[in-house]
Amino acid sequence: MLGLRYRKATILLLYVLKTPNWAILCSFWYRLLPIVDFRPEFAGVECMKRLFILVFGSLALLRLSAQNVVRVLTFEEALMVAGDNNMVIQAAESSVRAAGQERRAAIGLRAPTIAVSGAYTWLGDDVAIDLNGVKRGVVKGVEGLLPALDPALGQTLQGVLAPLSSRNWEFVLQRRSLASVGGTVTVPIFTGGRINVANRAARLGEKIARNELCGVRGNLVTQLVERYFGVLLARHAVDVRRQVVEGLDQHLSDACALERNGVIATSERLYVEYKVAEARRDLQKAQLTERTAGEALSNTLGGGVAMPVTAMFVVENPENEEFFTTMALENNTLLRQAQLQEQLARENVRLQRADFFPQVAAMGAASFYNWQVSGLVPRWAVGVGASFKIFDGLNREFRYSAARHTLRSVESLVAKAGSDVVLLVESLYAEMMNSLALLHSIEASMNFAQEYLRSKRIAFAEGMASSSELVDAELNLAKARIERLEAAYRFDTALARLLEATGSSEEFVDYIKRDDARAITF
Repeated sequence: MLGLRYRKATILLLYVLKTPNWAILCSFWYRLLPIVDFRPEFAGVECMKRLFILVFGSLALLRLSAQNVVRVLTFEEALMVAGDNNMVIQAAESSVRAAGQERRAAIGLRAPTIAVSGAYTWLGDDVAIDLNGVKRGVVKGVEGLLPALDPALGQTLQGVLAPLSSRNWEFVLQRRSLASVGGTVTVPIFTGGRINVANRAARLGEKIARNELCGVRGNLVTQLVERYFGVLLARHAVDVRRQVVEGLDQHLSDACALERNGVIATSERLYVEYKVAEARRDLQKAQLTERTAGEALSNTLGGGVAMPVTAMFVVENPENEEFFTTMALENNTLLRQAQLQEQLARENVRLQRADFFPQVAAMGAASFYNWQVSGLVPRWAVGVGASFKIFDGLNREFRYSAARHTLRSVESLVAKAGSDVVLLVESLYAEMMNSLALLHSIEASMNFAQEYLRSKRIAFAEGMASSSELVDAELNLAKARIERLEAAYRFDTALARLLEATGSSEEFVDYIKRDDARAITF
């Protein structure tokens, strides 16, 4: 009986693992708990086994359920999800924060530098002055004068001289063991402009990091447009191919019936069979493309299965080319990056030029605590110092010349980048407008294709048209439908790249909501 219950529980578990969701999970435990019971006779090790099955089974089911949840996302929601999960954006944001700290660090170069230091020193010997030689000369001189003096005075001098002559005339100025704790203050007075250059360069570094972040975000929008609407395009293409297969299957059935009745030749039926096989291959390719597009979108969104619901669209009255060109020259991230690099190169020229000027700084030092330090050593000091390089092997001259040549190179690249941006805008704008014109042309031809298919169906039913003509009409309509969807997809991707080129990718969502935006669906 117990083995039967375990087999039932295992079968139910496998069933849930194949289709994990919250409703089935609840149903699973509602059915499993009566089977895996905790009766007293199953206490101890058996009870722990059953608890292990319950706990880890729940965790496995919950994880599988989370992995297979399909998220229905509008484009705006997908953009938020992609922005939160994109590792490149997170890295760029960290670079911005790092550049901000570098800018704050450069501001500190203007402040005085205060340092505290302590030291313990053991000298090879005491620092002393030996005056014993002088003592011997003094004693001999006084003793030579004593006979010529009054006896009482001579006796007095001799009493004074006796203790002095017996002493050691070696005086210690500094003990060999000493320790001290003190502080120093250094204030820059003139650095040739180095501090100003460092602050301007740090601010430029922060701007460069922010500009790179804008470029990464713009690239993410473009990538999301390509993959989000790519899934829609692939899904619509599958729908079209499936309808073609269903329609051709019906035509094949009709053709077989007509062949049996002798109405059409065998070649007509074979032609329909050939087209059915071809349509099935096209359907399989479209399904594979849809699966690949879904995986690409999942990668952009950071995992999970997403179902796009925002339809592809076209804007009937977009702004003129001059509008986008002006925006690109002002906001294009690559052009802006080149301009910031040009400013940074100018600051490097100023930095190398500062090496030709002297460095002047005010200094101060004081001792807070001393142990066995001679009183002859002063306890504080202040002063002003200056340094100036006279010759360093022409190192300064060559580095300054290299900085100027680098600046000229960057200036040329900025001019080239400006012309490249204008050409890029022209190309993308032409692609976008061509896609819009192609869409209008295809929509006009679709009306004819639909009417032509309807007339061929009537003619085929009346025996006035061949099955091959009906099949060709069906395929022509399917081709027009797919080309219409592809034209809308090309319009959206061209618009996304155009907005990225103008540095305004975040406005893509606004274009979806415009009054002149028209959704393109199957």
